[in-house]
Amino acid sequence: MYSLRGGIRSTIGRPMCRIFGFRSVMQSQVHRSLVSADNAFMRQSERHPDGWGVAYYVASAPHVVKGASAAFGDQLFKHVSGIVTSETVLAHLRKATQGELSTINTHPFQYGHWVFAHNGNIANFAEIREELLARIPPVLRRFILGTTDSEVLFYLLLGKMAQRCELHRPGYPLKDIAASVQETVAEIAELAGPICEDSRGPPSLTYLTFVLTNGHAMLAHQGGKELFFSTHKARCPERGTCPHFAPECETPADHGFISHLLLSSEPLQGDNVWIEMRPREMIGADARMQVQRFLP
Repeated sequence: MYSLRGGIRSTIGRPMCRIFGFRSVMQSQVHRSLVSADNAFMRQSERHPDGWGVAYYVASAPHVVKGASAAFGDQLFKHVSGIVTSETVLAHLRKATQGELSTINTHPFQYGHWVFAHNGNIANFAEIREELLARIPPVLRRFILGTTDSEVLFYLLLGKMAQRCELHRPGYPLKDIAASVQETVAEIAELAGPICEDSRGPPSLTYLTFVLTNGHAMLAHQGGKELFFSTHKARCPERGTCPHFAPECETPADHGFISHLLLSSEPLQGDNVWIEMRPREMIGADARMQVQRFLP
């Protein structure tokens, strides 16, 4: 468990991409996490310069803004990060392993209300790409536009989810997302080999750390690359003024109702208390902001 009020913990594995996820009971700004904190996304982009993307929801509709350059030198990233106010945000910094540098290959990827960001790699992707594509329903496969393993992973997962529940249902059950993730990860392992659970391992191996949301539910999977979550603060600086303040804002929780869920590839500076996820662990919040951890 990490509380970064006194310092910053640097990332420990080999650098790939960076992910930031935010789900809250109230609309909030994420400018500090993306721009102004000492290890904010903009600072991290100096080490992850191959593109950026920010997805946020307005009236339950996703808005996705991307750039193919480094976030720290992109005025659009600074502008978007400054204006975003939402209950749900998913942001990504790219360190390319598959596919050329272009906006179309930049995360988050979107299908309908679902957006997805991946930190990792599918081993031997060029050799198994056609087999993976063949396992995606044609009605979904035709929406794949880029050349990354991450986008194929996203649509493979959507195909599994569509077998369990209507994809466009706002209250898509968290347990069905988790079951679909397990099935997708097993299918990729069958073709590409098992997940490497050592974050310091060679980047050519398989790593499947990702976050998925439809604006209502959000679920994260730790697939070998570090991912941290936070559901509470050591002490909320707005405890006397925030109309949504409740005891759970300052209480650890891995089940029941929470006020917010933050996800990050590395703990971000501030009042939040961060917990490192284990390999193959999942955590998510449903449409009612009930949190659930799925341990391996």
